[in-house]
Amino acid sequence: MRDTLLIALYAFAGAAATGLAGAAALRLLRRRSLTVSLAVVAAVGVGGVLAGTLAVAWAMFLSPHDLTVVTTVVAMAAVVSLATALVLGRWVVARSHELALAARSFGEAGDFAAPAGPATAELAELSRELAATSARLAESRERERLLETSRRELVAWISHDLRTPLAGLRAMSEALEDGVAADPERYLKQMRTEVERLNDMVGDLFELSRIHAGTLPLAPSRISLYDLVGDALAGADPLARAHGVRLVGDRVEPVPVEVDAKEMSRVLGNLLVNAIRRTPADGTVAVAAERSTDGVVLSVTDGCGGIPEEDLPRVFDTGWRGTHARTPPAGAGLGLAIVRGIVEAHRGRATVRNIPGGCRFEVTLPAAPAP
Repeated sequence: MRDTLLIALYAFAGAAATGLAGAAALRLLRRRSLTVSLAVVAAVGVGGVLAGTLAVAWAMFLSPHDLTVVTTVVAMAAVVSLATALVLGRWVVARSHELALAARSFGEAGDFAAPAGPATAELAELSRELAATSARLAESRERERLLETSRRELVAWISHDLRTPLAGLRAMSEALEDGVAADPERYLKQMRTEVERLNDMVGDLFELSRIHAGTLPLAPSRISLYDLVGDALAGADPLARAHGVRLVGDRVEPVPVEVDAKEMSRVLGNLLVNAIRRTPADGTVAVAAERSTDGVVLSVTDGCGGIPEEDLPRVFDTGWRGTHARTPPAGAGLGLAIVRGIVEAHRGRATVRNIPGGCRFEVTLPAAPAP
């Protein structure tokens, strides 16, 4: 038993010395190729066996013949191990180089294509992560492109919509200043209308900027959709009468929701104004509020005749106003974009679909928790 412990002790001492030397070598060569590191690891393994064997042979006083035999066997094992490590290292380095070349496409073509051929589990996992990152970057670039296009369109439309009332205000102010206005009271009333229109446009832009910046303040409270719809219908009734449109509160259930009453009133008001302006005289705009499997659905149905299928995905985009026939006499196409922003800030979603004779805008909100 004592001899066995001595053999183990001498073998451990020789292998430990070799291991420490290998660790020092790896630290010095940590910036070199993976092939070098693999060669050092293989050398440490064989060197540890050789050192332990020599230590035991010296302690046990093996014969020169036996020592030569053991040394020769270990040396052959070392040659094979180093050759295998070099081959494996070159293969892994080649796969890593191919992966590095493929990764350069992020800065050039903007897409990543995993190199063909087998690879280690770690390199294969890295390829999958790079491919997933590439897909996310592609989606981000596409969103950025669409957002930039939307911004350019918005600037163009806002410039046009601002120029028209400003030109009218300038002409009316000059007429009043020169004393050539036949009816000053009518001019002043029209100027007030144009100023209110400009104020509404600036307010919409400010609201939209807060939504895009993620700084829209919300003060949720528990309210009933019945009360929310009733207030919105009362507020939109004068506009509906002016356009000869009937407002109908259809299937409005007293469903409780936790929302910011002011912002959600703006959502419903924008949808009603949008529906009334696009519904012909003697048409009907219907509002409904009911439970669903997804939560609570608030819908506004109009008689606009429908939206072209190719335009449906863009309805809630900033600045979208559809065809010329659907363009209202006022506004910059921000109302529906504000609707979507406010609804998403409430963890809901806004959608639109065509129905016979018109379209239906639906706002889905999370149901209020039980009190």
